[in-house]
Amino acid sequence: MKEELIVVTAPNEAGRNFIKLLMYLKRPFAALTNNAKEERELRKLGVPKIIRLHTNNTDEWVVPEGRIGRIFIFENSLNLTCRYLQICRPWTPCPIYVITQAHHSPGIYRGLGADHVIHTLNGEVGFLLK
Repeated sequence: MKEELIVVTAPNEAGRNFIKLLMYLKRPFAALTNNAKEERELRKLGVPKIIRLHTNNTDEWVVPEGRIGRIFIFENSLNLTCRYLQICRPWTPCPIYVITQAHHSPGIYRGLGADHVIHTLNGEVGFLLK
C-alpha cells in the first residue's frame, strides 16, 4: 500500500525548513503554491512534486492524484491561509495543521477545517512529524 502524501505550503522560512526536514526524512510530500515565484523557489530547494493552482478559480480546485494525508499550512496571510483551508479540507480526512506566528483567532481557521492551529515564535514544528 502506498504511503499517504503530505501536503505543505511554504511561503516563509519556517515552511521551507519543514520541507527540508521532509526531504531529509525521505517522506513523500508535495508542496502547494499559488504563484510562479514561489514555485521557482520550491524547485531550487529540490521539491519533487509541486501542486500549483489558482486560488481564485474554483474550477481548478481538484483533488491531486494519490492518497493525501496530513496537510501543513504555514501562514503567510490570513486571506491566503483561509483560501488554502477551503481548497484542501475536501482532499483528506486526515488532520490539517495551520502553523502561525500571528495572533489571529484560531476559531477562524478551525471554522474552515483546520484540526490544529500551532502558534510558534521560531517556526520550528518538526515534532509534528513524529
